[in-house]
Amino acid sequence: MPELLVNIWRGNLVESRHFGHVVVTDRDGQVLYKLGDPNTVTYWRSSAKPFQAIPLIERGGIEKYGLTDQEIALICASHGGEEAHVQAVAALLVKVGFPIQALQCGVGKPSHLKSAENVVKSQKTYTVLHHNCSGKHTGMLALAGLIGVGTENYFLANHPVQQMMLNAISECTGVPVCNMVLGIDGCGVPVYGLPLANMALAYAKLAKPEGCVEAQRAGAMCRICRAMTGEPYYVAGTDRLDTELMRITGGRIVAKVGAEAVCGLGIVNEGVGLAMKIADGNQRGVGPVIISVLKKFGWLTTQEFKQLQEYWCPPIYNSRREVIGRIESVIN
Repeated sequence: MPELLVNIWRGNLVESRHFGHVVVTDRDGQVLYKLGDPNTVTYWRSSAKPFQAIPLIERGGIEKYGLTDQEIALICASHGGEEAHVQAVAALLVKVGFPIQALQCGVGKPSHLKSAENVVKSQKTYTVLHHNCSGKHTGMLALAGLIGVGTENYFLANHPVQQMMLNAISECTGVPVCNMVLGIDGCGVPVYGLPLANMALAYAKLAKPEGCVEAQRAGAMCRICRAMTGEPYYVAGTDRLDTELMRITGGRIVAKVGAEAVCGLGIVNEGVGLAMKIADGNQRGVGPVIISVLKKFGWLTTQEFKQLQEYWCPPIYNSRREVIGRIESVIN
């Protein structure tokens, strides 16, 4: 059963509550901490993106396309559709040799509100480049080009690109393909349903892959981790939790938030992974829970915790911009 994770205060009254699950494991899958049920099966959503990038990187995508850390981070991203993100995806498409029309993620409105407003003010329209998954889809096209297969249906579950990603996900999480629950993500590609504990296990490996996966994969995972932590703006964007966690900690934490209040992160070089899910899918509780767990285990310095205050206990404002409440984790 899910446990209480977050209280929503309005004045002196708890008006709403969010329940869910949190699990921390090591690279052997040993559970170090849990709230709720670590075996809860849910979709990994965009927290799977670093692992979907593995086949491209371990099969020589960096060498073939000359990929930079910024571009690898973008392939792992749920970017905000900011102008720098849009331009970077456009340039990456050119680099890997595909036209914009090849992207099958659909048109998306920037999640970064000011960027969305700027598109409207300029009397332009949203494009596939604004979609938060356009970097991931560009990486899928690049993988198709790398292995020499057609791209027309690259987003379908039976396409070789998706099969390679599914196998990488299975191997990193320890969940057999036959036990994986497949759905369709918001951008049209397969999404993976598996236990939270196995998601945490994968992030523990991502944070310290040497010695727990074979050498070629370890090299790919190290490069993905380095790219994400070195270029955190391209993983999400301005004022985004995962970007700020990686930026403020100087890359000691690798993190990726997913839709429906899923999040995965790893403590780099320690081989510890965390996965969480808020049962009702409300994203507002993710920051308070994640930061509370990091604080509990001493994975944030005093200064880092201070810089993350707005994510740990966000104030609630009314339309007059008065603070009338707060979002508060129950984890001590």
